[in-house]
Amino acid sequence: MLDPKEEKVEGEVNETSNESTSESKEQEVSDTKSEANEVEKTVVESNEEIVKAVEEVEDKVAEEAEKDDEKTSIPTKDYDKLELEELADELEKLIKGYPVQQIKAHAESIKSAFNLKFGKLLAEKKEAFLAEGGNSIDFQFSSPVKTRYNKLLSDYKKQRDSYYSNLEKQLKENLEKRIQVIEDLKRLISEADTKTMYKSFRELQNIWRSIGAVPKNKYNDTWRTYHHHVERFYDLLHLSNDLRDLDFKNNLEEKLKLIKRAEELSEEPDINIAFKELQKLHKLWKEDIGPVAKDMRDEVWQKFSEATKKIHDRRHEYFREMKSQYNVIIDKKLAVVDEINNYDFSKNSTHSDWQNSIKAIEAMRQKYFDAGKLPYSKSEVVWQKFKAATKQFNQAKNAFYKREKNVQQDNLKKKLELIELAESLKDSEDWDTATNTFKKIQSDWKKIGHVPRKFSDDIWKKFKAACNHYFDRYHSQKNALSADQQAVVDAKVAFLDDLKEENYTTKEAIGELMNEWSGLGRLPKSARNIDAKFNKAVDKMLNGLSIGKEEIAMLKFRNIIDGYLANNDIRKLDSEQLFIRKKIDESVREIQQLENNLSFISNATDDNPLVKNVRNSINEFKQGLDVWKKKLSYLRTLDY
Repeated sequence: MLDPKEEKVEGEVNETSNESTSESKEQEVSDTKSEANEVEKTVVESNEEIVKAVEEVEDKVAEEAEKDDEKTSIPTKDYDKLELEELADELEKLIKGYPVQQIKAHAESIKSAFNLKFGKLLAEKKEAFLAEGGNSIDFQFSSPVKTRYNKLLSDYKKQRDSYYSNLEKQLKENLEKRIQVIEDLKRLISEADTKTMYKSFRELQNIWRSIGAVPKNKYNDTWRTYHHHVERFYDLLHLSNDLRDLDFKNNLEEKLKLIKRAEELSEEPDINIAFKELQKLHKLWKEDIGPVAKDMRDEVWQKFSEATKKIHDRRHEYFREMKSQYNVIIDKKLAVVDEINNYDFSKNSTHSDWQNSIKAIEAMRQKYFDAGKLPYSKSEVVWQKFKAATKQFNQAKNAFYKREKNVQQDNLKKKLELIELAESLKDSEDWDTATNTFKKIQSDWKKIGHVPRKFSDDIWKKFKAACNHYFDRYHSQKNALSADQQAVVDAKVAFLDDLKEENYTTKEAIGELMNEWSGLGRLPKSARNIDAKFNKAVDKMLNGLSIGKEEIAMLKFRNIIDGYLANNDIRKLDSEQLFIRKKIDESVREIQQLENNLSFISNATDDNPLVKNVRNSINEFKQGLDVWKKKLSYLRTLDY
């Protein structure tokens, strides 16, 4: 038996122990609740992310549903490789052969390719225009293909605008039809005629599916309302359980197939392909497949939503990477903008200065475009900076050429005065005075600067016509044969008629023949073809001699050169000398190249075919070089 004091102590111990146990249990309950709250919070957050992903996909489905009529299987072409005429042909085929709403992507590709190619052509034409002395501010250019293309593009835009104007009306009408189907479905449920309700329901389903697209901002809400009442219908369909259960079973099988395909799409390498197909799956889920049994609805939708989220997350990651790439492109473009802003054109004072600056700016402009493409949302700010940078340059350039126009007006006045003088003298027979005047007029014309482009061709044609008219008359009277000149012509024609090649079989005889021909006199320009016939006969005689090729070549050359000298044809003598110098330079370069090639063939023996071939070529060029040098030496001995 315990002492009362001991009992008291034991009671206190037991009481303390009970209190401790109670506190421990309360702590466990508190921890469990906290963990449960955390789990619940995580689940809620996860569900919110899934819902957000699904909503994003469904919004895209709604947007694409509105564009159903725009989808097409028109074969794609590489429009960048087509010429301007071909691009215009392709646009015409599209407009005539397909509904306008289906050719948008192709039309935009053609437009981009055409603008790029025509822009390059325009730049080339402008460069040629400026090279001829034209001013940038006066430049204009068009072409038949551009005119035709513009008309086709205008026709396309009119048809496109008309289509989209009618589309808005059609979308509203379709929305009203779908709302009416929903109202009919609600009435069917409320009346609940078991004999006809299932058949009527099927008819309403078919009507719903036959109705076209509705405005994208109404698509999802309309579908959710319709789907809600479809589920109500199935839940109230008690008297035909077998029919209802069969529908549920078939719908479940189809939805499980969609879930499986959505899960497979999460592994598709191309996320854009995966996302497009996912939209189709969502549309099938909504439009073509009815509800499943009530106890399965949340489960299958959750699985489909989870598969959707995986693709959604991958797509967002893809766009994050693209954004990083866009930042690189933006940096490159902004660097070009800085380069243009820092370009110094303040010292430009001549047409040539500005042409060099235009080329430099054009090179920077090309670098800007070569940096890469950006979506509109990313490019607009950068593009405005680029335009502002080039605007500053263009304003200064245009101001220069505006000042130049005043100078050009003065130049036009001076050239018109020269034309007036040329036309007053073009029929003159005071040959010495008129010829000197015309030479001075031509010299003065060259010294006067550029005139406005719109007058340039016209005044040049008038000036050229007056000069040509005079000099044609001048040369005609100058080339008219005198009695002495006619005597030379007659003598040389008779000489050729009597010439017998078999009488000239030695080098000495042919040399005497050439001297005799020269002694007959100088032919007028209008009869130089007689010299050509004689030279041809001499070449044939020389080829029949038993002498070296080099000596034959020199004899032929001297015969021709002596003919030029006899006719005092300084222009042809100068041209011959320039031609020979060019051939000497070419031969020297060829020999050097071949000798250099030979130095690389270090391990080959002398009887190697390649080595033999190279050495033979070197010897041939050296022999030819000797002949060219002798020809040049002969020309240098002549006094002309």
